[in-house]
Amino acid sequence: QVQLVESGGGLVQAGGSLRLSCAASGRTFNNYAMGWFRQAPGLEREFVAGINWSGSRSSYADSVKGRFTISRDNAKNTVYLQMNSLKPEDTAVYYCKGYSDVYYYTRVDQSGYWGQGTQVTVSS
Repeated sequence: QVQLVESGGGLVQAGGSLRLSCAASGRTFNNYAMGWFRQAPGLEREFVAGINWSGSRSSYADSVKGRFTISRDNAKNTVYLQMNSLKPEDTAVYYCKGYSDVYYYTRVDQSGYWGQGTQVTVSS
């Protein structure tokens, strides 16, 4: 059974930092892209960041560019999201996605694998 388990969420003041982790089990994602999405209350789930299978390519939503960094450790089957200079508008449930391809894409669909989500709350 494939599982993606996110951790590292919490409550932080504006301007602070958090590091999210997503540990995969039941399948190695070394040959597949990984990504982070988020969903704020009343809004649709949206793409935050994606990284290809080797970690050589990544991209970000415009709203987080320059503040968030996605990375991966294939030896640990884990992907990370370093979030700096957090803003109240970053408040959301953050979801990890394991793609079924070597490259990521930004649309939200039911393909691949999803974690259960971790809450990030940024206070002003």
